[in-house]
Amino acid sequence: MSAKLPGVSNSYSYGLYLIAGLVPWTAFSSTISRSTGIFLDKKNIISKVNISLPSFPLYIVLSESITFLITMTFYLCFIVFSGHGISKQYLFLPFIFCIQQIFAYSLGFLLATLTVFIRDIKEFVGIIMQIWFWFTPIVYVRTILPEWVFNLMEYNPALYFVEAYQKIFVFKEQPDFSKLIILTIIGHIIMFISYYLFKKLEKDVRDFI
Repeated sequence: MSAKLPGVSNSYSYGLYLIAGLVPWTAFSSTISRSTGIFLDKKNIISKVNISLPSFPLYIVLSESITFLITMTFYLCFIVFSGHGISKQYLFLPFIFCIQQIFAYSLGFLLATLTVFIRDIKEFVGIIMQIWFWFTPIVYVRTILPEWVFNLMEYNPALYFVEAYQKIFVFKEQPDFSKLIILTIIGHIIMFISYYLFKKLEKDVRDFI
């Protein structure tokens, strides 16, 4: 796609912008969606083998991380061949991805526990992820939005990591570390809640499965 973005000289700037948000979002949303029903999907194993249940969403995180790494390799090749160039800001990428996947794992683990008792959550999550995608500036630039929507989007946690990738890949700028710190705190709070709830309900989770 050869559309241009303001402030970016590369003729493929919109393509760079789109993929910079789409690749991490895919890893994030797939981790949550796959984790939501993981306990039900693996009930044959769980009912026969005394295995740690929190490890199942973790395997999904690792799987999505490998896919992300492969996809990102192709993306970096495109960046180089398009003449956009590589900057030192790329060193922040592993840090951002870890924060993103901690957040995804925490949400996925929480939803996986709840889905055992409320089976419809799995279908509901698919709808929410679609709405969440369009509420995140991936296929459009945030500055085109009305002011009230622009301000409302500040409460979207996915914006924090998507915007960080876009700043690094497209604009060659440092990410907003204050937002990444907030996302880190949110991710760890949800992880604590998820683990606490799971420990309280672990016996019931195994029985209901």
